[in-house]
Amino acid sequence: MNTHPTTTGSASSGGATHATYPRGLLVAGDPGFDLARKPWNLAVEQRPAAIAHPADATEVAAVVRLAAASRLRVAAQATGHGAGALGPLDDVVLLRTSRLTGVALDARARRARVGAGTRWLDVVPPAGGQGLAALHGSSPDVGVVGYSLGGGLSWYGRALGLAANSVTAVELVTADGTLVRVDAEHEPDLFWALRGGGGSFGVVTALEFALYPISTAYAGLLAWDWRHSERVLTRWLDWAGLAPDTVSTSLRLVQVPPLPEMPEPVRGRALVMIDGAVLADNPEAERILAPLRELDPELDTFTRLPASALLRLHLDPEGPTPLVAASRTLHELPAGAVGTLLDVAGPDSGTSLLVAAELRQLGGALSRPAAGGGALASLDGAFVLYACGVVPTPELLARARLDARRVVDAMAPFGARQQYLNLAANRTDVAAGYDPLAWARLRAIRAAVDPGGMFVAGHPVPLTA
Repeated sequence: MNTHPTTTGSASSGGATHATYPRGLLVAGDPGFDLARKPWNLAVEQRPAAIAHPADATEVAAVVRLAAASRLRVAAQATGHGAGALGPLDDVVLLRTSRLTGVALDARARRARVGAGTRWLDVVPPAGGQGLAALHGSSPDVGVVGYSLGGGLSWYGRALGLAANSVTAVELVTADGTLVRVDAEHEPDLFWALRGGGGSFGVVTALEFALYPISTAYAGLLAWDWRHSERVLTRWLDWAGLAPDTVSTSLRLVQVPPLPEMPEPVRGRALVMIDGAVLADNPEAERILAPLRELDPELDTFTRLPASALLRLHLDPEGPTPLVAASRTLHELPAGAVGTLLDVAGPDSGTSLLVAAELRQLGGALSRPAAGGGALASLDGAFVLYACGVVPTPELLARARLDARRVVDAMAPFGARQQYLNLAANRTDVAAGYDPLAWARLRAIRAAVDPGGMFVAGHPVPLTA
């Protein structure tokens, strides 16, 4: 382990020593550097100037001060699911927050406090044990902080809104190395910006958020063979537009590769899958789902489940995975859009993607500005389109990127203005994630709290036009 932060001739230690940050920084050539620089998304190559693994907020502050003295910037990263949006890290200290863990639940107040390195799989089971649910997403090993700061689409989202607007307090280190706590009464502008504005404003060390009295949900999966795809997609689009806010679902067009490790019933097949959750009693949930079940799915797992089981409902991969993806927010889709999507994502399209297309249902509370909400108080649009593929070899990377982009571009005529940045796997037009007034306010707050551009984030709020 190197006691100085410099890795290039242009960076100077500026007098920083081992005593400034007791753990020192990993730099290229140090044992463990190559392992530490790898994000969860193994399709992304990260080459930072240095890597830090602080154990507490005091050490985070020391890293920020050391980076400033060394003319380096700082990028915080818990897991690296969104690593593709970070961009080059040549002059950046990659601050891994994996040591900043710990979950404290207050069942009476329905609140949780977590360290910045906490993943949803660390939160959901203990909360469920107390009859409470968090607005977690579809992936168990996504970091709570990055997910929440970027918005957060949950199985409860259409009923309860974006996860960002359930954040009640944030503890973070600012650009001058100061640890602050912000909430609705303390630094309200910064608190507003953090809830949906992402990681451009500091290094979060802890997050507090609301929990909800949800102990069970009627949830599961429906699946059909591809030959039913047009009928199922058409029915689901009509059904989704009329579904009550208690329902949150997703439809996926899946191409299962003919690999021996795939289960025999689905190996080598093209399928249509609908999964989701209904916050209603069994008779009401069954009434709501009846129009989909009328289409006679070959697989139907919908039943009453403990809330904690929804963490793995979507079958997202756990553990580091080489993943390529693209996304776009869409308006309500007309009948003509069905054929377009099936053509570009179907088995005859030649796509290399496992999930050739996924439509996540929006609307409900997601579309209504949250009272006292943050920078992303709501999300315009009817669906988020997401296309993704696992790329086990580097040779498949370029093709998968083209295939994902092709799906998303084909649906551009139906696109909404606002984009959901949490599902944007690469750098994109960040301004498109916000309404113009919110974007102007975000930029003003960034200029006030980080005028020197210390912090590097996925989908950053820029300091210049």
